[in-house]
Formats: sequence, structure tokens, C-alpha cells
Amino acid sequence: MPPPDPQLYRDPWGKREAWRKHPVFSRRQMFARAFPGFGVALVAFTAYVIADNLLTKGKAH
Repeated sequence: MPPPDPQLYRDPWGKREAWRKHPVFSRRQMFARAFPGFGVALVAFTAYVIADNLLTKGKAH
């Protein structure tokens, strides 16, 4: 028995649906773009807290 013709089962909407599988629309990319600047803000806040704790270590509040 010969294999089925690939044109017979070709998806007619394949080209129109191809954008859904593009890496830009992956879950990781969507989550990374959900909170722009969060990484920078987290690093800056951490540096501030560490500096504040080091500079005011011996002083009473």
C-alpha cells in the first residue's frame, strides 16, 4: 500500500496559524514582558537595603 499523499492532508489554514508557534509568543516571553523593569528595580532595591544596613549598623534608630 503506498503512503498517503501529503497534499491530501495539508492544513489549508497552516500559514495563517503559524504565528501562534513563533518564539515571541511563547509563555516565557509573555511572562518576561509582563513586568518590564522588575529585574532592575529588584536589584536596585536590594542594593539600597544592603547599603542601608551596612551604613546604619552601629547607630541606634
